[in-house]
Amino acid sequence: ARDEEVSSDSEAESAAERRRRREETAGEEEVTETPQEKKLRLAKLYLEELRRHEEERAEEEEEEAAAFPRDPVGERLKEAVLEQQGRLRRPVAQDVSLPDPAGIRVLRGHPQPITCLVISPDDKFIFSAAKDGSVIKWEVESGKRLCMVPGGKKSMEEQHMGHTAPVLCIAISSDGKYLATGDGKKLILIWEAATLKRLYTFTGHRDAVSGLSFQKGTYQLYSASHDRSVKVWNVEENAYVETLFGHQDIITGLDSLSRECCVSSGGRDGTVRVWKIPEESQLIFYGHQGSIDCIQLINEEHMVSGADDGSVALWGLAKKKPLALVRQSHGTHGSAQDLQQPYWVSAVAALLNSDLVATGSHSGCVKLWKCGEGFQKLEPICDIPLVGFVNSLKFSTAGDFLVAGIGQEHRLGRWWRVKEAKNSICIIPLKCRAGAPGPTAADN
Repeated sequence: ARDEEVSSDSEAESAAERRRRREETAGEEEVTETPQEKKLRLAKLYLEELRRHEEERAEEEEEEAAAFPRDPVGERLKEAVLEQQGRLRRPVAQDVSLPDPAGIRVLRGHPQPITCLVISPDDKFIFSAAKDGSVIKWEVESGKRLCMVPGGKKSMEEQHMGHTAPVLCIAISSDGKYLATGDGKKLILIWEAATLKRLYTFTGHRDAVSGLSFQKGTYQLYSASHDRSVKVWNVEENAYVETLFGHQDIITGLDSLSRECCVSSGGRDGTVRVWKIPEESQLIFYGHQGSIDCIQLINEEHMVSGADDGSVALWGLAKKKPLALVRQSHGTHGSAQDLQQPYWVSAVAALLNSDLVATGSHSGCVKLWKCGEGFQKLEPICDIPLVGFVNSLKFSTAGDFLVAGIGQEHRLGRWWRVKEAKNSICIIPLKCRAGAPGPTAADN
């Protein structure tokens, strides 16, 4: 058949054609190329192609960067949106290592145990207060004491410009203008932060004022008390706004961020509460076994709390039980096995919008923790040796140092005394900066 003939003709010519083709391609390719050699040659070609592609892309990016310069305003707006949603997360915990104990600076000036402290928003100043009623402003860089308002005698309330009872809580407005302090005699004093000049006195609580926090970006102040209520004030207008009820036992701590709500720890009623101010409603969270003594927001959606049963809990606003709970987080003390008690967690702190948390006790150290797996885990990073009751902890805004308020006694009572402790403020340098890694959007 015709097809077979064509085939037969092409075979007859094939030897000559093949020779000609070999001669043509001899310059390009060895006829004796093995499969391995061929693979190597193709791999080299592929890598060369990749390199050329990367160079072209880099050139394009440079041209694009020149045409569209970096937009810090846009980046800040994006961060602000993520922060408001509680989804801004700076992964800094992995870069933190044990600080050099020799680098810890100790500031002394309060005669009695330090109960609370706060850092100014620009990280330049520390304000601390103590059981003797004294309030001190310190300069971070030099460690100098800039101003001090000593505590007064109980009979001197009328004449004295400061507190005449233990100061239990302190807060500063997000622009650094106003300082607020609350004491064991039901009073809240408002100060000009620059000079420690007393401006106003807020009265209305029926028992000790144990927690204070300014709503970020405003002069709205929240206060918590042993009278089991939360009050709302407008500092700029020197005005009382409203009172919120719900806790069944003394409130021991309070915190707030940008939203018009605050969180509180309810001592022995075993609850953490989120107060939604405009809706006049509250969310109730259960998880600790003992008295919940301290609380701090990590971002708009997560918080950390500590209790006298030694536990530390991580919470998400969407779930009423802890996302993570570490029992006996600072270990136990006591001689006999049956008498061993967990060390109380007396202070917690969180580096805002990050995965770094700190806890304090009288166990001889401050512990740093990483919030792992989308706040589902609390992983220990390191222990920083400090002797005494850690009554207050605060991270600097930049995340490059942590400040601890140390006392020989717990801030709320005199159950134990650590005689070898010094009533002092400790500035602990951290080997990480919150601004170094870029912010990421959290998955949950």
